Amino acid sequence: MLVFVAACGEHLPFRTPLPFPTPGQHDLVVLLQPGPLTYASDDAGAAAGLEHDLIEAFALELGVGVQYLMATPAELEERLDKEHYHLASAWLSPRAESGLQATSPIFETSDVLAQHEASLPLNKIEQLAGKTVHVMAGSRQAATLQTLKTSIPDLSIVEIAEGDILDLLEQIGKGRVEYVAMDAQLEEIATQFAPFLRTTLKLSEKQAIVWLLGRQPNTELAARAAAFIDRIRHDGTLARIEDRYLGHVQRLTQVDVETFLGQIETKLPKLRKWFENAERITSLDWRLIAAVAYHESHWDPNATSYTNVRGIMMLTEETADRLGVSNRLDPRESILAGARYLNLLKDGMPEQLAEPDRTWLALAAYNIGPGHFNAARNLAKVLKVDANSWFDMKQVLPLLAQPKYYEKVKSGRARGGEAVILVENIRSYYDILLRNESALKPATPRIEGVIGINPSRAEGPGLKLRR
Repeated sequence: MLVFVAACGEHLPFRTPLPFPTPGQHDLVVLLQPGPLTYASDDAGAAAGLEHDLIEAFALELGVGVQYLMATPAELEERLDKEHYHLASAWLSPRAESGLQATSPIFETSDVLAQHEASLPLNKIEQLAGKTVHVMAGSRQAATLQTLKTSIPDLSIVEIAEGDILDLLEQIGKGRVEYVAMDAQLEEIATQFAPFLRTTLKLSEKQAIVWLLGRQPNTELAARAAAFIDRIRHDGTLARIEDRYLGHVQRLTQVDVETFLGQIETKLPKLRKWFENAERITSLDWRLIAAVAYHESHWDPNATSYTNVRGIMMLTEETADRLGVSNRLDPRESILAGARYLNLLKDGMPEQLAEPDRTWLALAAYNIGPGHFNAARNLAKVLKVDANSWFDMKQVLPLLAQPKYYEKVKSGRARGGEAVILVENIRSYYDILLRNESALKPATPRIEGVIGINPSRAEGPGLKLRR
């Protein structure tokens, strides 16, 4: 169960400490902050995010629902004192002086200074003297800068309460902001949208990311949270959830991102109507279809490979014939056929296979063909890994190029590593399109809990919750 509680900053009618969450009686009450590493919703209103998924996994283990109290960074510290909750999850670091108890570390991070790559790099803290640094109001980075200001009095700090950190970072590219303090874990995400960023100055040492349990935490809940964090760190659950949101962000180079952003401005407007038409027919997000097409052909309707796959979706002659395509070089035909083929591959996946893995695995099959893909699934079972998990299958697929593995399968050798690269690149292209291009209206069904969560649409107090 997913319930959002209105955020007003007043005391809520819960006892102190809150009762231990129990099925059918008491939900897990979570103070949560929107952001690229915590929580956001997609165009269809589906909630997702790295910390959000961790909370959902913890609630599932407890067998309870979740009530989320949404807070902006500027409000969070005050609300930690005023409101009653089981835990607060907002990419938070513990502070001994706060008096708030915390879980054991879940992640580690640090604060860094972002600037334009063309500007003179700062690499010593002393160089902040006389500089103006922008930062999100109420963030950990704002507190870090205030600490630095005690020894650098002429450091000017500008706290921004509107928008999100990605909006602020984009202002560097527009020349409106020179320096921004940010979380180091955001760098690789941010460079997908702002490839001009440089981070050469570390503002803090490594800090733990924890859940805060309040001043008077429920002792049983604290023990269960500790056991949960220990388990997910050792059984691969944490790595899987982290991979869902961060596993693909290192694939594209700066040149890749800059080229893609340029093509969005020049080529995409001429093709968008065909991508949107394909969504109306298949219900696949037009931006996902466009991401596939860009990876396949860089949106070139006349693309042709040495293996004679052709067109903007790079269809084989066999696939084109199967889908009734008369001209693979016609972008309208090719785009619709590619989207229909991807849907067919998704429909052919096992019924129990959930999103987003269903889509990523279907994309892998789109690249290497169903025969090779099914061989990889069978190999995964032999290796005793989860054939329904993209996290596992992207380790298995490259093995199809090794004789000791492909000689044991009927389909023979395949370039499975290329399929992995395709999927991970498409995930990044899709993320970029989600942030830069609007959804088709009225909204059609989306992939739930996946890539492409747009932090600029993260919900908080004063923003309408779409449920």
